Parts: sequence; structure tokens; C-alpha cells
Amino acid sequence: MLRIENVTKVYPNGSEGVKNANIHIEKGEFVFFIGSSGSGKSTLIKLLMKELNPTKGRIIINGINTTDMKQSQIPYLRRNLGIVFQDFRLLPNKTVYENVAFAMQVIEAPTRLIRRNVPTVLSLVGLSHKARAYPNQLSGGEQQRTALARAIVNNPPILIADEPTGNLDPDTAWEIMNLLEEINKRGTTVVVATHAKDMVDIMQKRVVALNHGVVVRDVKKGGYDDEA
Repeated sequence: MLRIENVTKVYPNGSEGVKNANIHIEKGEFVFFIGSSGSGKSTLIKLLMKELNPTKGRIIINGINTTDMKQSQIPYLRRNLGIVFQDFRLLPNKTVYENVAFAMQVIEAPTRLIRRNVPTVLSLVGLSHKARAYPNQLSGGEQQRTALARAIVNNPPILIADEPTGNLDPDTAWEIMNLLEEINKRGTTVVVATHAKDMVDIMQKRVVALNHGVVVRDVKKGGYDDEA
């Protein structure tokens, strides 16, 4: 499903964002990337999203080696990735419905499919009643749920979330994490970069810990500091 093989990323200033990382994620897994600020987890997420290219090593997603992928091929790769960010990145001039539908329009999905899928995912994230609202009329949690709906409306096999609860209060953050778990239960592979220790401890999923770009721990089921 997703393989990171001997990957190193060196930035122009000479700093290493990731050092010789090896991670294999199977279909249907829920994986936390954890570590303090500067640990390398965001670099790893950007490498998976093809926002960055590795200096060494290779990244394989759904059997495709993305390392030497041409720029023109990247949009097709991202059709297989649902992506959620800390800052939501919603289109301010579009309603909740339109923000979610836009993700289908850019891949030229049929109108009938858009009309079927968008209400379905809005119901899943609990936003059916907000379909006509604009982002500035939503709470932070509602904006993040809209972003989640947009990320999954095309049924991607992999969902990548970079600090998805970073701007949310604790109760709302748990709502988002519970949604991610529900999406995972429906068959989507979920990768979450986070520093939310309490959530990682309680959810007891696979944990990949990074420190100064190095994978220092890979625990199949555990908490933020668990060694086994």
C-alpha cells in the first residue's frame, strides 16, 4: 500500500528533514507519525504528498514508485490520496457543499455522482445541516469536518492528515479523531501526523516516532511513549 524505503531528505541549507527512513504501511492500517516540532514528521507527510522529493531512497504508493514521477503525473497520484491540513484550506467563496463537490469536479466526476456522494459524506461528518453555509459561518471543528468530507468524497484508499486537530479545542479534537477512526473502519488507510499525546495514548494505534529526522520507534499498538 505505502512503502518508504531508505528515504533521506536534505534541505538546501544542509539540514536533514528525514534520515534513512524505512516504513511499510499495509492497506487498512491506522498509523500515527509522532515527534516534537522539527522531528521530521511534517517532512515525511510532504514527501508522501509529493510536495517534496526525497534526496535519496524511494516512496511507493499503491504500487507506483513516486520518486521520479513527472510533474504532470502528480495530480493523478493525489487522486488516490485524501489530504487534511491543520489550517483547513477551504475555499472561502464556496459553501460547504460546494467545497466538497469541488474535489469531485476537478477530476471531472459525473454530476449525478457528485449529487450522490456529497450528501453522503456530509451526513457521515455530521454537516448535512450546514451544506449551504460558508466557511466563515462555521466553527473550527465544522471547518475541519468539511475538510475531512472533501478529502474522502472521492473514496481515496489513503487519507493523510497533518496535525488535523492542532487548531481545535480538546472536545472538538476528539470529534475529529473519532471521525478519522470511523473512516478507517470503513477501509481507508489513515496516516496522521500529530503531537497530541493524550489522543495517541488513548487510541492505541500503530505509532511511528521520529526524532531529528530518524525513525526511533515503530510500535504496532501503543501510546506516545510506549516501547512495545
